[in-house]
Amino acid sequence: MPKHRKLFRSWAAVSALLAAVSVIGAGVAHADSTGALRGVASGRCLDVTGRSQADGALMQVWDCNGGTNQQWTLTALNQLTVYGTKCLDVPGHATAAGTRVQIWSCNGGTNQQWRVNADGTVTGVESGLCLDVSGGGASANSTPVVLWTCNGQSNQQWTGLTPTGPGGGNLPSSFRWTDQGPLISAKPVSGHNIVSVKDPSIVRYNGQWLVYATTADTSGAWSVEYTHFTDFSQAASASQYHLSDNPNLGHRYMAAPQVFYFAPQNKWYLVFQQGPPAFSTNTDPTQPQNWSTPTNFFASTPPVVDQHGGGWLDFFVTCDTANCYLFYANDAGDIFRSQTTVANFPNGFGNTAVVLHDDNRGNLFEATAVYKVKGSSTYLMLVEGWDSVGHRVYRAWTAPSLSGSWTQIANPFAGLANVTFPSGQWTNDVSHGELIRTGYDQTMEIDPCHLQLLYQGVNPNSTNVPYSQLPYQLGLLTQTNPC
Repeated sequence: MPKHRKLFRSWAAVSALLAAVSVIGAGVAHADSTGALRGVASGRCLDVTGRSQADGALMQVWDCNGGTNQQWTLTALNQLTVYGTKCLDVPGHATAAGTRVQIWSCNGGTNQQWRVNADGTVTGVESGLCLDVSGGGASANSTPVVLWTCNGQSNQQWTGLTPTGPGGGNLPSSFRWTDQGPLISAKPVSGHNIVSVKDPSIVRYNGQWLVYATTADTSGAWSVEYTHFTDFSQAASASQYHLSDNPNLGHRYMAAPQVFYFAPQNKWYLVFQQGPPAFSTNTDPTQPQNWSTPTNFFASTPPVVDQHGGGWLDFFVTCDTANCYLFYANDAGDIFRSQTTVANFPNGFGNTAVVLHDDNRGNLFEATAVYKVKGSSTYLMLVEGWDSVGHRVYRAWTAPSLSGSWTQIANPFAGLANVTFPSGQWTNDVSHGELIRTGYDQTMEIDPCHLQLLYQGVNPNSTNVPYSQLPYQLGLLTQTNPC
């Protein structure tokens, strides 16, 4: 029976929390832009109720009248200021859809940072949610302005200020993140005594977030579950379907899923490990009971993998216009790449090579993922490792093509050194996760100006147990530094 992808580490020996969170680097600044923000659907302006200048004054839409309570400045710090000293503010760092926005004295908090996007939306840096005229089609004076899940509707589109950035383009030279706290936890139910949820893959499809993730139960058995929700505020209460209930999958070992739509075949793929890399297919990712019987990508382990020892794990597919590439690690300091043509996918993977190596396996351990950077020819590779005290972190590399050479750009990409926890630190580790993509197809495209990472973390006081019994939960990081 193949061993599970992770090896138990004595993390309990590392008991001290980092005492400070350092902020590294700076994003690309933009010039201040001032004007009224006019709602596309309502034709009315973002307005401070009653022309109040008091902290806590709520936002609404009102007939555009040129008043100072309708004059907004998008600053180089990504604040939206009014009256010179007040900022558009999310009360209490809330990240729930429906939260009504207000003004508050500017304090530099991430709950006062906004992106004015080229598509007309205005998104909160901390929440990732859109500035929304409540009620969808509502447009009357006094209609409240709230945060809501971005959905492309005209009640979330605004005109009047110069966009923060083009949406896509160059990655920042360093990264800063904020964490919303645990979103998805294990839910034991009859027949599924789950203790851990980890290794997530996430797509936005038909107005829903779809998440596939590894589970472990009290017996140490590994499988995959599916959950879905409209808004992240609903994630904790969302139902969870266990793929072991799918008769095509059953109670087999499966872990580390990746879900995507393969457009050339009009078909969905679920890639995972069952020892070797395997896949199932489906016509509808919201119907987990319909995933097909798994098929292995390879008839046998590529010789170069055996030569480097350590096994193979955490498989991730990314395609360009001509070829599809399978990236994976070996927990021993090596990252591998195999390839096939788009026309031949999922068959024919070969030409396996080591694309990154480090004698210190803590720098190149596992959880490899590769993305296309929107608006550029750049590809981003993330690899999980650990820092000098044993906490899990992500590091990052870029390449000009999927077959090119990789250059390190960020150490860490995400870890305790560049993550803040407004609701309290709940994990020492930023471990196996997936960036939220601009779409859901095989190109794995991300927007470098709007990065979010769904990842696994674990209570640092719960680590002195076998690996399978660690109570992993899923959290969400949102990029806070400008693109």
